[in-house]
Amino acid sequence: MKAATFGEVFAVREFKVLFGSFVLLIAGDGVKMLALSVLVYERTGSPGLSAAAYMAGWLPFFLGGMFLLSLADRLSPRALMIAGELVRAVTCLLLAYAGLPVWGLLALVVATGLFSPVFFAARAAMLPEVLPGDAFVLGRSVLNVASAGAQIVGLAAGGAFLAFAGPPGALAVTAGLSVVAALVLRLGLPYRAARQAGGQGRQAGGQGAVRQTWQVNRRLLADGRVRGLLLAGWLPCVCLAGAEAMVVPYLGGQGEAGVVLAAAAGGMAVGEFVVGRFAAPALRERLSMPLAVLLGVPWLGFAASPGIGWAAALAAAGAAGLAYQLGLQRRFVDAVPEEARGQAFGLQSAGLMTGQAVGAALIGALGEVIAPGQAIAVSGAAGILVALALARVLRPAPAQVTAQPSPKRA
Repeated sequence: MKAATFGEVFAVREFKVLFGSFVLLIAGDGVKMLALSVLVYERTGSPGLSAAAYMAGWLPFFLGGMFLLSLADRLSPRALMIAGELVRAVTCLLLAYAGLPVWGLLALVVATGLFSPVFFAARAAMLPEVLPGDAFVLGRSVLNVASAGAQIVGLAAGGAFLAFAGPPGALAVTAGLSVVAALVLRLGLPYRAARQAGGQGRQAGGQGAVRQTWQVNRRLLADGRVRGLLLAGWLPCVCLAGAEAMVVPYLGGQGEAGVVLAAAAGGMAVGEFVVGRFAAPALRERLSMPLAVLLGVPWLGFAASPGIGWAAALAAAGAAGLAYQLGLQRRFVDAVPEEARGQAFGLQSAGLMTGQAVGAALIGALGEVIAPGQAIAVSGAAGILVALALARVLRPAPAQVTAQPSPKRA
């Protein structure tokens, strides 16, 4: 397979539109959840409710992933992405100015977030359509690097907006970013029909969106190749999320935690860039196994109670291992049925988000009975064991490395 270049990727107009709207989405979500967390804390003075507000954006991925993902293949991707931005804008304005009680704020975030996995799936499934072959993998690398940078910028900008305008002002800014992203998508993307023609989902199974989502999810998970690739994408990240969740308690809740987490985001960006840009497609897939192991190894160093400098270096080195996922992307696209590609990508992202929440909760509970540094080391060890257990999936067969991707239909 011929390796793609950044020039070829950014020469595609549709990718540039997806890239710009994605950066606005990630930065805006960072501002939104930070502002909501602060707003809840100001009203209640409860650290627990504040943390729940910050994590409320993750719960809908599980629910939406179970019941609604088939919509990603039954509706036009451009319409879905625009709808997602407009829903986010309205949600932010309601959070800022509707005067809802705290339970109402959290309920609104969960209810409107149920469709988030559908909107994300529409975007993810469109990428291999506009960037065929290795260009798709490089495009994913670019988006992952942009995601890391946008998270850092979004958190920094969120802090600045909160300082000058308070939570309502910060939420209003996020609403504005969403409206801009919707305009970018509407003006920049051509219309694409749904992967399943109107009514095809009902005709195929005689069911609505919820029933079809269940059926297709079961079919995807019953496929050993797809299931293995999904687990390989989820489980190492569960362990990473657990380690990162303990950074704040490890550093005593001080501002130094932001430095370590920012270093982790930077390490992720560097790893994605280097592997995506300089590793040939076959090498990239062979690197999946050692990089997945790398994802856990540096966190073992927290057992020695490193200071902030070494902690930041270890976090950056560990997060760089996330580039292992680039070696799985081509195989995943090749493994899933084209007409269910949107739902497959949605299931991938829903499982990833849910798994990260579970990993953070489990290691958080462990941190109640052992020292935070030790809990981080346990999470790193679990990551290594998971990578070794998934070795058969992470290490592709020679035929898989050299084969050209070909569309597969159910």
